[in-house]
Amino acid sequence: MTRVVRFHEYGDPSVLRIENIQVPAPAADEVQIGVHAIGLNRAEVMFRKGAYLQDAVFPSQLGYEAAGTVKALGSSVQGFAEGDAVSVIPTLDMAKWPTYGEVINIPARHVVKHPANLSFEQAAASWMQYVTAWGALIEQAKLTAGDFVIVSAASSSVGIAAFQIARSVGATVIATTRTNAKAKALREAGAHHVIATAEEDLAARVMEITGGKGARVVFDPIGGPEIARLAAAMAVGGILLEYGALSPDEGPFPQFAVLGKSLTLKGYLYTEIVSDDAILDRAKAFINEGLQSGALNPLISRTFPFDQVQEATRFLESNEQIGKIVVTL
Repeated sequence: MTRVVRFHEYGDPSVLRIENIQVPAPAADEVQIGVHAIGLNRAEVMFRKGAYLQDAVFPSQLGYEAAGTVKALGSSVQGFAEGDAVSVIPTLDMAKWPTYGEVINIPARHVVKHPANLSFEQAAASWMQYVTAWGALIEQAKLTAGDFVIVSAASSSVGIAAFQIARSVGATVIATTRTNAKAKALREAGAHHVIATAEEDLAARVMEITGGKGARVVFDPIGGPEIARLAAAMAVGGILLEYGALSPDEGPFPQFAVLGKSLTLKGYLYTEIVSDDAILDRAKAFINEGLQSGALNPLISRTFPFDQVQEATRFLESNEQIGKIVVTL
């Protein structure tokens, strides 16, 4: 029997239970992993609350990221061996291939032999954030040296990953946060500039930073009224990639900024990357190279033992962290 996290109803972190189940042998195309560390994500919070892209079938498991060692291989799997240190790229269905557990089965295309310089905690904190940020900034926005990029809700793990990816190609990062409470930490994490949106005029500050041009790329998980403010800070021909909906409100469509600047506003999901083999291979190569060189360095806010998964999730939902929250086994 294996300890896993399940929930039997939607709700707050208290619905998460550690239970014993029998994990089956891996399917033909799967890798079975003995888990050492689990990375937590906001998508899992939304799934547990019944506010995600898929519905749960109870009792449900959950989880997108983990790192550990290979225990067994499906009959058609090649390129891995028992004992390999590996990490998980988020799959297309966290309920079917959950990661909150001591032993997990994951499709081989979503398993990576991460660089040896990474700890299991760092490896578990890498793939959701870097795949998400890489896909938006490099694959879709074609971010390059000389570009300015606005990263909003910047203290999240994906926000910090965006800093590192942008800097790795020579772009300038403008981080936004609600107040100046996290400004120093965000600069230390890699932001060139930090704007406190509750205390400063966003568009005016961006125009000051960019010499009046505006930012060509915006990477935003908030949505709502924030989109109009971000559009006002953008450059002609800019692209805004919306990868979340943290705002509970719908904002007005900024038609004058969109028309006047020929802007592109695009909804973006990490599934656009992981569902395409060729794009996923490019992501793996870029991210593994960055992790090995140190250009990409996962920032871990705090770790919790497996028995404290409820407390870890509460900390994730507190928004106090800067970087990733990891559960260890």
